[in-house]
Amino acid sequence: MKKDDLRDWTEVDRLIHEPARLMILSILAAAEKVDFLFLLNETGLTKGNLSSHLGKLEGAGYIEIEKTYRGKVPQTLISLSETGRQAFEAYRKQLKNMMKYL
Repeated sequence: MKKDDLRDWTEVDRLIHEPARLMILSILAAAEKVDFLFLLNETGLTKGNLSSHLGKLEGAGYIEIEKTYRGKVPQTLISLSETGRQAFEAYRKQLKNMMKYL
């Protein structure tokens, strides 16, 4: 293994690498938009924990959050932004390349 190969391990996107955020982005990568409650159920996170992770992902520009209503009921829709899609794909490729060394 070369020195540059080892550097790949330290240059991984740590925002995505955190398990809960990785799970959120994996779900979003497979859907156009999802409801907050759907993500809550799928991830098993608490409302506060999910909100915190979504805030970090939104701050990085990886996701877009849309507040709307379904009838009179508030609804929060989350989608992967183009920046997020590119970052997630780059992360996946980087992991795939690193797996060659395990």
